[in-house]
Amino acid sequence: MRFIVERDALADGVMWVSRSLSARPIMPVLLGVLINADKKGVHLSGYDLETSGKAEVVADVKEEGTVLVSGKLLSDIARALPNKPVTFSLDGNRVSVISGSAKFALPTLSVSDYPNLPELPSETGRLSGDLFAEAVGQVAIAAGKDDSLPVLTGVYVEIEENKLILAATDRYRLAVRELNWDAPRASAAALIRARTLNEAAKSLAGVKSVSIALAAATATERLIGFASEGKVMTSRMLDGTFPPYRHLLPSERSATAVVEVAPFVDSVRRVALVADKTVPLRLAFNPGALTLEAGVGDDAQATEELEIAFDGEALSIAFNPTFLLDGLAAVNSAYVEIAFTGGSKPAVLSGKSSADGESDFSYRYLLMPMRYSS
Repeated sequence: MRFIVERDALADGVMWVSRSLSARPIMPVLLGVLINADKKGVHLSGYDLETSGKAEVVADVKEEGTVLVSGKLLSDIARALPNKPVTFSLDGNRVSVISGSAKFALPTLSVSDYPNLPELPSETGRLSGDLFAEAVGQVAIAAGKDDSLPVLTGVYVEIEENKLILAATDRYRLAVRELNWDAPRASAAALIRARTLNEAAKSLAGVKSVSIALAAATATERLIGFASEGKVMTSRMLDGTFPPYRHLLPSERSATAVVEVAPFVDSVRRVALVADKTVPLRLAFNPGALTLEAGVGDDAQATEELEIAFDGEALSIAFNPTFLLDGLAAVNSAYVEIAFTGGSKPAVLSGKSSADGESDFSYRYLLMPMRYSS
């Protein structure tokens, strides 16, 4: 095997497939990246039996062949190489990597023991890479981190004709994003690990079109896959049933606040400095004004007031400041609309481009209130 490839193309492909490698695999060969060189170019593969990644890299292939090398080592080397063409060649049981005056000799792993990667399911629909990355980022923040509750570590992907819905919850907040897309299949659903989905979406930001593929309910392997511009990823769906969430989003409201996001974020960060991240941030909403408070008794205290638009009866509520900041960032707009049904009930955040503009309900971030002592 021998081929010549551009450094940036190699680094990009290796980085993509390395996301599918496990730090503690059950088989030593799963530490490796499979490199297959043929007349069509160079094909890179990574697999941890849950998630697989493939990347096609344009290269000048002099001799065809297949080899398996340490994925982490190859990734570190690819990023560190000088910006010059890279020559790969197999010499016995070692792979030579040369770029400029930099030379590396890498040991190989057993190709014969490497498992077959799953096939990408048929396409369910497609959308732009930027829109995909934005939507996933908005909901992934609400996914749980506790692996003892695996269902809550996932993002629920639901397709209803030409509408794609993403949802995630950790029980303290719920994020839901709805968007229109081009989908040839009428309906489908999947639950995928949030970390896997978020990493894939970030890597595909900027590409013109991302194909999303969900395996049919009758398929032997329950997979979801993503493909774009020579990159493919598949992941096994999480077992379990995502909790019903639609009824949690209230259809009515008793009060509404409209707040400019940038000063709101600054105020939350300042006032929260006197409290631990898990200590409630108290918010008092009144017509024309919002008062933020933290700290009680002999502890450090802080207070700040913002000018807002408020419709409804005055109310006080408390939130986890970190979760509130996550929601304010995720609405991705100049203003946030906060809908209330009471001081002890969840509030729903959505975006507005201007103070008197239309509300964008394509993204909703429901936040549970915290108990607090005055």
